[in-house]
Amino acid sequence: MPLPNDEKLLALSNDLIQQFDQIFGLHPGFRPAHAKGILLTGTFAPAPGASALTRAPHITRPSTPVTVRFSNSTGLPLIPDNDPNANPRGLAIRFNLAEHVHTDIVSHTTDGFPTHTGAEFLEFLRAVVASDPKNLAGTPLEAFLGQHPETLAFIQTPKPAPESFATDHYFGVTAMEFFNAEGKSRFGRYRILPGAGVHHLSDEAVKAKSANYLIDEIGERVKQGPVTFKIVVQLANEGDVTDNATVHWPEDREIVDFGTITLDALVADEAKEQQHIIFDPIPRVDGIEPSADPLLELRAAVYLISGRRRRAAPPTGEAK
Repeated sequence: MPLPNDEKLLALSNDLIQQFDQIFGLHPGFRPAHAKGILLTGTFAPAPGASALTRAPHITRPSTPVTVRFSNSTGLPLIPDNDPNANPRGLAIRFNLAEHVHTDIVSHTTDGFPTHTGAEFLEFLRAVVASDPKNLAGTPLEAFLGQHPETLAFIQTPKPAPESFATDHYFGVTAMEFFNAEGKSRFGRYRILPGAGVHHLSDEAVKAKSANYLIDEIGERVKQGPVTFKIVVQLANEGDVTDNATVHWPEDREIVDFGTITLDALVADEAKEQQHIIFDPIPRVDGIEPSADPLLELRAAVYLISGRRRRAAPPTGEAK
């Protein structure tokens, strides 16, 4: 996939990557954000009736192979799973449609995003670096949060640690536009719901866990039997904001079933695959189009630029 021609977008993407490097340090071969993770494989089966929403190829087939990556937040490859900064967690899903043909979903355990635009996100990160989180009075971060209540709301949203990567819910960051075979379209946001139910840990229980408790647990869990998630789409009503990831739609909006993921194995040669795979926030598939959310093109560029850098690094060994 080629990089976009927008010079301002590329400059902002590189500035964001450099800011992550400044915050977390350089870790060649790893992602600048969500550096610690684990890859699994399985299949996706579309829900009956999902074709009324979209004509996308993974909906018109009985099943599609998938590769998923669970991850911790931050750009630290060795961040303990029980560190509060490891939240929100991530879940990226690749639908493998053919050789070198795929579409992805990128989701987090916290619904939404801290800022509306990439420029605001860069300003936020710079304010974090320039401030003491234990003494915010008079700092750039205090000023930024005062001017951006949506960022403060995201920060203050509870982010409990899960019992397992398999017992948390995940939310697509941005809205997509879904087209069915008749050309009818609806905007919607993905939600990924665990078949095992949502189960979080208390702060005290988290402290007692090991530094790799989530990585180790999901590996053992999938050996004992399949891990399942239901993908649903929350649909926007006429007039709902579809180009701003900080705006939440009311919970009374229609939820439609999209399909079920069944994970049954860890990825072979995982360290190599972790370093190689580059997920894409933009669908790039017939039947699902990106919304006008400004984060989409930016995130896609950041993922691609940092992914190429990651691939060019020496092999990392155990990429977790």
